[in-house]
Amino acid sequence: MSFFLGSRFVSRYSRIEIRKQALKFSAAHFTIFNETDRENLHGHNFQVECELTAPVGDDGLMFDYGIIKKALRELCDELDEQVILPAHSPHLTLEEDGEYTVAAFNSEKLPFLARDLTVLPIANTTVEELSYYFLGLLVNHPSFEDRGIIEMAVKVSSSPGQTGCSVWNQG
Repeated sequence: MSFFLGSRFVSRYSRIEIRKQALKFSAAHFTIFNETDRENLHGHNFQVECELTAPVGDDGLMFDYGIIKKALRELCDELDEQVILPAHSPHLTLEEDGEYTVAAFNSEKLPFLARDLTVLPIANTTVEELSYYFLGLLVNHPSFEDRGIIEMAVKVSSSPGQTGCSVWNQG
């Protein structure tokens, strides 16, 4: 839908926010603070949200929101019930040892079975890094091509009041 505003022809844009109880994953992790200090391995029920800005068509829709929910659900399912570790930490190394991946930190060695572990292309397993990881996957997701999206924000919460948010915009 487009209209004139003064002497300019403008498109109508809207922002939708997707916050669903089902958009979550349970995962174990630890945050690395420096070369000698890290949290103990522990878990969270992470919540994921997405906000999109795009043009509204003559039918009153940006597009079918089910596309967003499906993409988010698939990404959450990939991490659900996993230990998540960062591939790009300057303080953690990962080594294959038979059927285990061994995370080496400081003088510690933590072995994980491959079936329980997901290694992500991030520097740390923080909410800010997880939101950036999800955002990168969604911005490049084929379901969002040619939808006119001009801005996208992804939020990942590890608990109420503790949220990381990453934003992409076309500009």
